[in-house]
Amino acid sequence: MATPSKAIVSRGPFSEGKWAIEPVTLRELKEDEVLVEIIASGICHTDLHCGNTPDDKGVPAVFYPRVLGHEGSGYVKAAGSAVTSVQEGDAVLLSFSYCGECHVCQTGPPSHCTKFFEINFMGEPVFSPASGSSESTPTIGGRFFGQSSFGGHTIVSSKCVVNVSSLALSREELRLLAPLGCGLQTGAGTVINVAKAGPEDSIAIIGLGGVGLAAVMAAKNAGCKRIIGLDRLSSRLDTARELGATDVVDTSDKSTEELVSAVKEASDGGLGATIVIDTSAYPPLVSAAVQFTRYLAQIIQVGTGMPEAYLNLHMQSFMVSGKKYYGAVQGHSRTSQYIPELIRWWREGKFPVEKLVKFFDFEDFAGAIRGMGDGSVVKPVLVWR
Repeated sequence: MATPSKAIVSRGPFSEGKWAIEPVTLRELKEDEVLVEIIASGICHTDLHCGNTPDDKGVPAVFYPRVLGHEGSGYVKAAGSAVTSVQEGDAVLLSFSYCGECHVCQTGPPSHCTKFFEINFMGEPVFSPASGSSESTPTIGGRFFGQSSFGGHTIVSSKCVVNVSSLALSREELRLLAPLGCGLQTGAGTVINVAKAGPEDSIAIIGLGGVGLAAVMAAKNAGCKRIIGLDRLSSRLDTARELGATDVVDTSDKSTEELVSAVKEASDGGLGATIVIDTSAYPPLVSAAVQFTRYLAQIIQVGTGMPEAYLNLHMQSFMVSGKKYYGAVQGHSRTSQYIPELIRWWREGKFPVEKLVKFFDFEDFAGAIRGMGDGSVVKPVLVWR
């Protein structure tokens, strides 16, 4: 049976006023899908990467119309015939999807699935304008990151679903924890699962939005001896200190040489950082990171760079230093195991998500996005009634 609902439909870039709440009808479920009533959804910069770019600029994964959103939480309304992980009424958090069949999914973290881009960014039509017949072919894209959680109801891949019904979360708690499915798991997971940071590490974190501040909290939990936060906004530098950063660096008024000097000074008497997590994908900052790390350091890129962004390396010195520069997606998380671990941290007071989140009614999605853009909000969460 087709399901009526509402959704934030992107028919063009947000900055051009082409996002709006529309009545929609969802198509019928496939056997490996789940119908979820969304109660909350975090907003991530990737939603804007794909929803605030004209579709004639050749940027992969940008097309319209579509429903975005990929940090959803809610309750299962129905499950397809092949789904065994959830049943009607279960509380769920939503994360990324993957094929489950390629060599990476079989042997490594599914966040590096060989079909990750296709499955998570290209989606498929799920929604139809409510004015059309329920039997008509859907014309509005869904299943963004397998979920498209900017809707009151959505159809998701069963692989996106993390069943948390056994954790006895209240509706308010489920609402608060919605961002665990992408940004917060990416930051924390990159520290714990990817870098495997520990007490001997001096870690530098570039960009202190939701991902970067989650990394700060995880680095504190890992016992890193120095935690250095870099950002251009003083409010976020203050929040980083509150959450565990031992040092902060304001990037807004510093040359590359000054940045290198500041981070090295904060790292074991000038040796430099052992780990860098870059959430900015801004080449000048990543270039500085290559310089302010010590020999054998890890430089891990988690920010999404634009198509024209490149990094230049001096090959001989990079080789001699033994440094590693590589990318990581979603903190190498196996979501059904890692998201409950983050919830345990939160309950123990070691992962205070509430210090990052500000709630917005779904009708005020524009205000939520503006707050994220001007830095007054770290992690906006849209609440559906």
